Amino acid sequence: MATIINMPRLSDTMEEGVVAKWLKNVGDKIEEGDILAEIETDKATMEFESFYEGTLLYIGIQEGETSPVDVLLAVIGEENEDISAIINASPETVKEETVKEETVAEVKKEESITKNTSASDSITIPEGVQVITMPRLSDTMTDGTVATWLKKVGDTVEEGVMLAEIETDKATMEFECFYEGTILYIGVQEGETAPVDSLLTIIGPAGTDVSAIVANGGASAPAEKSTSEKVEVQPAAAKTEEAKTVNSSNNSPSGRIFASPLAKKIASDKGINLADVNGSGENGRIIKKDVENYTPSSKAEEIKGSSVTSSESFIAINEEKSKEVKNSQMRKAIAKSLGNSKFTAPHFYLNVEVDMDNAMTSRKTINGIPDVKVSFNDMVVKACAMALKKHPQVNTSWTETNTIIHSHIHIGVAVAVADGLLVPVVKHTDQLSLTQIGATVRDLAGKARDKKIKVDEMQGSTFTVSNLGMFGIESFTSIINQPNSAILSVGAIIEKPVVKKGQIVVGNTMKLTLACDHRTVDGAVGAQFLQTLKTFIENPVTMLA
Repeated sequence: MATIINMPRLSDTMEEGVVAKWLKNVGDKIEEGDILAEIETDKATMEFESFYEGTLLYIGIQEGETSPVDVLLAVIGEENEDISAIINASPETVKEETVKEETVAEVKKEESITKNTSASDSITIPEGVQVITMPRLSDTMTDGTVATWLKKVGDTVEEGVMLAEIETDKATMEFECFYEGTILYIGVQEGETAPVDSLLTIIGPAGTDVSAIVANGGASAPAEKSTSEKVEVQPAAAKTEEAKTVNSSNNSPSGRIFASPLAKKIASDKGINLADVNGSGENGRIIKKDVENYTPSSKAEEIKGSSVTSSESFIAINEEKSKEVKNSQMRKAIAKSLGNSKFTAPHFYLNVEVDMDNAMTSRKTINGIPDVKVSFNDMVVKACAMALKKHPQVNTSWTETNTIIHSHIHIGVAVAVADGLLVPVVKHTDQLSLTQIGATVRDLAGKARDKKIKVDEMQGSTFTVSNLGMFGIESFTSIINQPNSAILSVGAIIEKPVVKKGQIVVGNTMKLTLACDHRTVDGAVGAQFLQTLKTFIENPVTMLA
């Protein structure tokens, strides 16, 4: 029997999704656990997993298309099964079962609240206090595990900071705070699992007594209502309209503006003031479609129609503007790490220019072999691994009591990503061939850019390579990636006149800059390392052994 798969709700505020990429085609055999598609929510692009087996019979939303949640996404069933009735059914019919399930879940939730509030006196949540429950971060999530708390009781938090990393049935995701205040209580400790909608944490003014809320499991009811009052389940459409009416200005009493991270990014890119945008999300929260559908008000037309002097117009045109962009967790980590390195490690820099003619010829020959692809960066990484074996003093780490000389060689390769810089690590680089290094670097770089790289794939480097040659940069200096003792900066290959055998000819050269930590690497040691590295790169045949 065919199974209907609707656009899932992959985040707690998601109202629509974009199919970024289909990973399966109509006619493909599907097994439970296969990834069907990559879906962009208002927070991130996530893999959407199949929980059914069969044949993919129909795709209802094409790549790049946007659709509300619970709209027909795909159909899985038996090969050649007739699904015309499903495809031709109205959206309401297709959504019927989903709506029923959501209504039942809502009733259960309300019954739970009624039960909790009847167990004790009715509670009114103090002003400014926000009760945060375990969010539903995937369409099939019934409970979640707190992998890591990034904040603790007593910490002051702001809107946009990450509170915790929560493990769902699909992935471990960062959970963002949408309020300001102090963490007053944590209800689910690290490693513990709790059902969706159970008490996760409480945020509010410092010193607020929340013991009654905690004792009531996070449930609350206005004091004027009877605990035995019948619970009325409000239709989703009515709730949405109510939220729009109550929150039409998008401003909370404290003046904060609630918007999803993706909405904030789009607004920032388009120069839109979120205060002017009406939110259609939960509790009036601004989501992606609100920003995309926003059109400026008639203020500009009113100004144009009013009588202003030429000097006033000139002032408006030449107005100075600045904007503040919240630092991402990645940007903060980069700033802290590089700041510590720059201000604690005494850097010095060595430069050398390498003749790349032989390397260019060798690379062309190697890449002529079917199914083989090697980049100049792969050749540099391989040469570094071989040079480090000959100069182990460069393959070191500094501590206050010892210099650690590593016998293993793990080379980190800096990769630019949307939010900053990541350094995937090629483990045991000296034991890999050129083609193995190339394949490993491409795999790790792809994971880094897709935000799918694991933590252990970015740890343990003993040396780092940073290459900006692809951007046309001839030479530059890098900050050492601690606890490494050195980092190599690789520039572009430049065609220019060079002297060979007493004759001026056209040649190709590349500049390398080695940044060293003077606590572990002396000038002579760094210079000898660079000379060995230069020899390997200029004679690629030595790296093929």
